[in-house]
Amino acid sequence: MKIEQTTLTQKAIDLLKQLISIQSFSSEEDKTAEAIEQWFMNFDIPFERINNNVFAKNKYWDNAKPTLLLNSHHDTVKPNKAYTKDPFDPHIEDGKLYGLGSNDAGGALVSLMATFVHFYDAENLNHNILIVASAEEENAGKNSLRGLLSSLPKIDVAIVGEPTLMQLAIAEKGLVVFDAVVKGTPSHAAHPNDNNAIYNTIEVLEWFKNYGFKKTSETLGDVKMTVTQINAGSQHNVVPAQVELVVDVRVNDQYTNKEIADLLKSEAPCELQERGLNLNSSKIDKGHALVRSGIALGRTTYGSPTLSDQAALTCQSLKLGPGDSTRSHSADEYIYVREIEEGIHLYIKILEGFLTK
Repeated sequence: MKIEQTTLTQKAIDLLKQLISIQSFSSEEDKTAEAIEQWFMNFDIPFERINNNVFAKNKYWDNAKPTLLLNSHHDTVKPNKAYTKDPFDPHIEDGKLYGLGSNDAGGALVSLMATFVHFYDAENLNHNILIVASAEEENAGKNSLRGLLSSLPKIDVAIVGEPTLMQLAIAEKGLVVFDAVVKGTPSHAAHPNDNNAIYNTIEVLEWFKNYGFKKTSETLGDVKMTVTQINAGSQHNVVPAQVELVVDVRVNDQYTNKEIADLLKSEAPCELQERGLNLNSSKIDKGHALVRSGIALGRTTYGSPTLSDQAALTCQSLKLGPGDSTRSHSADEYIYVREIEEGIHLYIKILEGFLTK
């Protein structure tokens, strides 16, 4: 099945337009899953589906070989209120393909799917190729890649498709979200109260703002801690008993998530409880053959501050894809058509350097 790259690229762009036109919020991806199934059927490629995850193996799968995973997701966040264009209307203006999920991560997904088709019936590859179009990435849901892994073959190395401008994100920060409680004495607002929970929160917020983690990372920099939500009070004349905060901590590869939780819970001037510890940082050795293949094509390496399905994987993984991460979750989201063309070309070239040597 030899398909010209230009033809394959156009089919990928057509698929992306179709995916944009279908609402696919996290856990509601059944219709985009059907569109992806149809893509594989159009190329006579056998596939499987579990929940809304669709996956396929290359034609000459060999259980004796290690496995390369190609993965990206087809769910989206909900469009924000600043949209001026219809988020479900895929259209091209000035070389930009607009639509919800175009950049995050539809462009990467269809580019990886085209790359998989390119290599599907190639013989004598040194790795098997497994492609997974996964669901529930945006909300880290139970039916995401994480929930699928037990049904997949062992994965030895992975490319996770996210917008990186086709540069090589060789590390990714992990995430721990904490719920914090600052307590005080509830009272009527008209009476004296020197233990006002809201006032007590000022000192706590300063502590979070100024706290510094000692270990820094060559690729991921410092751990970043940010208070992102605050909630207190029910009416104007009542001093509340407590203030509730949400704290977002982006963890570098010098700490485990448990180390971060233990450290903050022992030192923070308030009660803290983590929501989970399973979204750890990820990385791949800079000397890995997959990375070397990309560097040989002029790609640069960096550490990514944003989270992806890499957090579900225990193998070495590389984040790589067309599009720009700064456009993700923005109003009037778009990806350049040329970025998809370049993405498919570079994915194929990188894998040629990795799979055939």
